[in-house]
Amino acid sequence: MLDVNLRQATDADSEFAYQTKKAAFRTYVEAAGGWDETEQRQLHRRRFAEQEFQVVQVSGEDVGVLVVARRLDCMKVNQLFILPDYQGRGIGEAVMKGVIADAKGHGLPIRLRVLDTNTRAAAFYRRLGFEETGRTDTHAMMERLPHQA
Repeated sequence: MLDVNLRQATDADSEFAYQTKKAAFRTYVEAAGGWDETEQRQLHRRRFAEQEFQVVQVSGEDVGVLVVARRLDCMKVNQLFILPDYQGRGIGEAVMKGVIADAKGHGLPIRLRVLDTNTRAAAFYRRLGFEETGRTDTHAMMERLPHQA
């Protein structure tokens, strides 16, 4: 049984959060048009200051980041990144099952977007009951309704 926990990120976790995103997501961003280090750092600094980051831990070790915003009409998953060495072990699924349970408890759908080049993430979310609800030039918009099994 996985010992997966979340803890509120502190300012000291900002670099860990950035490096986790870079390790888990850079390949997909490069495939979509390129990774600009300066632009990505600026984007991260802004998001880290504005959003509530949580650090994903397994047996006390930091292995990923999660950013979820609860709105009046939905819960929005803004980021879920697991370090590559820990992917495929059920950690992301355990984290998302917690988000799903929270959303169900509040009667809210969960919404997120997946970069088109990240087919692995799209398949992951489909396995968890998410359905595509729209598209942009670069992303699939996905949603999971609160009454879904």
